[in-house]
Amino acid sequence: MTVAAVPAVCAPLPVLGRDVTVPLVTGGEVTYAALDYAASAPALQRVWDDVAAYAPYYGSVHRGAGYLSQLSTDLFENARRDVAAFLGCREGDQVVFTRSTTDSLNLLAAALPAGCEVFVFETEHHASLLPWRNAEVTYLDAPSSPAEAVETLERALAAREPYGPALVCVTGASNVTGELWPVRELAAAAHAHGARIVLDAAQLAPHHPVDVRDLDVDWVAFSGHKLYAPFGAGVLAGRSDWLREADPYLAGGGASRKVSRRADGGVDVEWHDSAARHEAGSPNVIGAYSIASACKALTEAGFEALVAREEYLIAKVRAGLAEVSEVRVLSLFGDDAPRVGVISFVVEGWNSSHFAAALSAEYGIGVRDGLFCAHPLVRTLLGSDPQTQGECGAPEAAPGEKSLNAIRVSFGAGTPDEHVERFVGAVRTLVREGARWSYRTEEGRCVPDTSA
Repeated sequence: MTVAAVPAVCAPLPVLGRDVTVPLVTGGEVTYAALDYAASAPALQRVWDDVAAYAPYYGSVHRGAGYLSQLSTDLFENARRDVAAFLGCREGDQVVFTRSTTDSLNLLAAALPAGCEVFVFETEHHASLLPWRNAEVTYLDAPSSPAEAVETLERALAAREPYGPALVCVTGASNVTGELWPVRELAAAAHAHGARIVLDAAQLAPHHPVDVRDLDVDWVAFSGHKLYAPFGAGVLAGRSDWLREADPYLAGGGASRKVSRRADGGVDVEWHDSAARHEAGSPNVIGAYSIASACKALTEAGFEALVAREEYLIAKVRAGLAEVSEVRVLSLFGDDAPRVGVISFVVEGWNSSHFAAALSAEYGIGVRDGLFCAHPLVRTLLGSDPQTQGECGAPEAAPGEKSLNAIRVSFGAGTPDEHVERFVGAVRTLVREGARWSYRTEEGRCVPDTSA
């Protein structure tokens, strides 16, 4: 695999933690290589600076007449407009601030009209696989190509009877393989059959531009903590009608426009029709502001340059892993499929938890091991029995024992070349020479044995 030269003008974006050192079990310290962006990306320095500048002026939102409250309210609502611009929202779309992608999709699930059918591939993260508990759900098998994904969806939608409201939920980029999904084509198939579509952009938005008009999706959901804004906020953005007609996601202050007592002793409530309808309680203004700051920072950096650099890092990692015959990279669509900086793999002869623990303890490299909260997909990729037990984290398997899990390395706009080079070198050394330390299982995780 040829690795193209990275554009000289594109340097990693400054992030927090880039100079943090961690101890090695073998002695000494090393600069930490954070290669778990798919779980939580580090905060951009720009985001941190913006939040720090605002923090002294923090005040209640939509609640106070004082200067700081008015300033905070303006900042919160401007953040909503900035996110709408980042996503290319249409006139009339709503941007609702939530806690995360999971929260966003549960909100949408609670707003589905009566009798709505939901179509979702088994390849989804649990955040988009599981929220639809009060709807009739059709789970679609994992496709082997983007074209098969579209064909599978078209067949399922064409077969539904009677013809009522329907929603398709699909990821933009897999949190396991990093592969890009044919969102525009899936949206066209959904709309051709009278269905709507929501895009889980948790792994897509940090790496590629997301435009709801260009993709023609009805809603998009993502998390701030994957978009270099780890302050506990997320976004659901899109069409307002289902949201406006649904009961508030949470009942309380902020969601209500007017509350009055009735003569019979009860309470009458008039709810907001705006995004506030689903934002009851004091909002996470810092979380919302940090997302808006990250949106602006990524836009100003230029996705074209960011994508080019990431593709260079992806090629470097994949080329390095390809040189180690014991490594098998997991993929649905094949080696040539476009992807973001998320790569999962297994190593012959290694328990994945043991391998990940050795990367951390001996090389200062942070990756993820487990099933990545996408159990059906990882089981399909590993060719395991669908009934085999597994967890989002590492299962209780000792070093050397077989385990149902994989290793995931992920990176993005803040990743320096040295981190991926160290990772590739560490994989090669571990496979050829083995771990230099002994490990044991403790509370479900593989850890260095320091008892000797």
